[in-house]
Amino acid sequence: MEKNIELLKRILVFSKLSEEQLKDIAKLEIRKEYKKGSVIFFEGEKGDAFYYILSGKVKMYKTDDEGKEIILNIFGEGSVIGEVTMFNDIDYPATAEVIEDAVLGMIYNREIENLVASHKDLALQIIKVLTKRLYHSQMNVKEMALTNVYLRTKNVLLNLAKEHGIKTSRGIELNLDITRQDIANIVGTTRETASRVMSELKKAGEIDIIGRKIIIKNI
Repeated sequence: MEKNIELLKRILVFSKLSEEQLKDIAKLEIRKEYKKGSVIFFEGEKGDAFYYILSGKVKMYKTDDEGKEIILNIFGEGSVIGEVTMFNDIDYPATAEVIEDAVLGMIYNREIENLVASHKDLALQIIKVLTKRLYHSQMNVKEMALTNVYLRTKNVLLNLAKEHGIKTSRGIELNLDITRQDIANIVGTTRETASRVMSELKKAGEIDIIGRKIIIKNI
């Protein structure tokens, strides 16, 4: 139980709760292990639970009418996914796929709703997390509409560095197994265009590329 409590403290939505509240939540947790390539839930499936990442990485993406993948974000340890379905009878708005072997905690929405009814501090934390996620979604839409591909690519790399970067002697290395197609899907462009922009950034000395490893040399 103690280990579960320590893990829950690292989850943003639970980080400010008391030990007793965390113990109540830990009792509801169902822990699951996923291999790389596994799908946690599909876009359009009934949203009956939310998940938090205890280890590993997960990408969230949507598909357009032509089947093209549009990556919304890549989440690592401590992130919450599927939380938009809490307190709402709605389907999952995107697909969640594991891109690095992962361990996730799952709590059914009906269970957390019963708990929140008697814990206003937990309700407040959830509101804060959802509001922050909404803000970032709105900023992403604005960026897609108002900036060019070159700037969007730079911003995507900076955001990935913030979330998944490791400081090394060469710069900030993205701790992600990410392809040019993945970058293109996040930016909202073609793989060819994303590759061209990445090459330009490398020539300018702003990044280095070694295989699939991307190193940001000049923040």
